[in-house]
Amino acid sequence: MATTTALDEIPLTTIDGRETTLAEWPGAKLIVNVASRCGLAPQYEQLEQLQRTYGDRGFTVLGFPSNQFLQELGSSDAIQEYCSATWGVTFPMFETVRVNGRKRHPLYAELVKHPDAAGKAGRVTWNFEKFLVTPEGDVHRFRPTTLPDAPEVIEKIEASLSD
Repeated sequence: MATTTALDEIPLTTIDGRETTLAEWPGAKLIVNVASRCGLAPQYEQLEQLQRTYGDRGFTVLGFPSNQFLQELGSSDAIQEYCSATWGVTFPMFETVRVNGRKRHPLYAELVKHPDAAGKAGRVTWNFEKFLVTPEGDVHRFRPTTLPDAPEVIEKIEASLSD
């Protein structure tokens, strides 16, 4: 049984303008700041594969476009079209957010408090930084160059899922 966490209550807006919160997706969530024009954009393919593999077991990939590294398209429509046409993305996407700085989105203000495997917390270093939030509210952080299907990510996802 998933518990409600403080992260679940932060207001969010989907890429098509609908107001929601993370509570809409109970279970394990992989939150990723994405960018269409980034050299790491092929990770979209692996993210979509994770969604297809684990989606029916209470897992959801959640994409948060960000232009803080100046590599995202200019409109929600363009981002949606690119993600769908290029990578076949079916997982939920959100409005473009800031992931760093004083005006960072409240979700990222909380996420960046969590350290990666090396014990380093703080600002998002680049596009495609990944935060796995377990149903219990634990947060596991993976840096941008860690692929979505890396063994350490898969291990944490599988450990957080119900059978």
